[in-house]
Amino acid sequence: MHEKIAVVDVGSNSVRLMLLADGKILYKRTAITRLGEGLSTSGRLQPSAIDRTIAQIAEFLQTARTDGATKFFAYATAAVRGATNGNEFVEMVKKACDVRLEVLSGEEEARIGLVGALGDEDGVLLDIGGGSTELIVRRGGKIVYSKSIDVGVVRLKDLCGEDKQALARFCAERVKEYDFEKGLKDSHVYAVGGTATTLAAWALRLERYDGEVVTGSRFTLGQIKTLIDELFLLSTAEIACNSCVGEKRAQVIKGGALWLGVVLDYIGAEAVIVSDNDNLDGYAKTRGLI
Repeated sequence: MHEKIAVVDVGSNSVRLMLLADGKILYKRTAITRLGEGLSTSGRLQPSAIDRTIAQIAEFLQTARTDGATKFFAYATAAVRGATNGNEFVEMVKKACDVRLEVLSGEEEARIGLVGALGDEDGVLLDIGGGSTELIVRRGGKIVYSKSIDVGVVRLKDLCGEDKQALARFCAERVKEYDFEKGLKDSHVYAVGGTATTLAAWALRLERYDGEVVTGSRFTLGQIKTLIDELFLLSTAEIACNSCVGEKRAQVIKGGALWLGVVLDYIGAEAVIVSDNDNLDGYAKTRGLI
């Protein structure tokens, strides 16, 4: 029997599980727990968010054990690294779930996302998460730009709700933090994360989410802006009716989509390629698990 390995990604908006065997991905699963809810105003992880996130981590680990996993890895991103009680959360996870939670820096999160989506290829990666967004560029086999800023879909929801004008003002101001040398030349721009993959599934009119179909799908900036306008004409309840979105993702997709459009426009991208291969894959690759 081949050894099975579980990797858990504890993000600001969702917890994800990936099960590996013999260097291959058997499956990925996602549950939205919104660990970063309220963090943008309080600076702390909230008790209710902590409880539901730890419960989900425990559930995923038990699922992995039931499916034969014998080794377990877990990492956390923006919400945990940015919270004043982030270390307390790590200890709580250790006590409740018996797994050590590795807290990644923004730079490391960007790097593993790049590895997951592009492998060794050159290109630009944009990773919009729940609590942060990473922008990283590799040219000639070398990383020439990498920056993570604390803007993500949970923070956008907490600060702006679904107010399009408020979101637009906020995004227009924060995107300037990317001191990015414009002019992407022939670079391919990739986008990963729940916002990008959900938008791709929506645009492709998928009845059921399929990562293989989503991966490699290409959209022009004009198409992205059309999707944004389409979303803002609908209520959250109407968006949630789409089987590839659901209620919890529907609550944050408008802000995420608008932010995606703003960043792409700012860096001068004419189009974006969406990938379901992201930092989960990159974490496994950089740790020698696949």
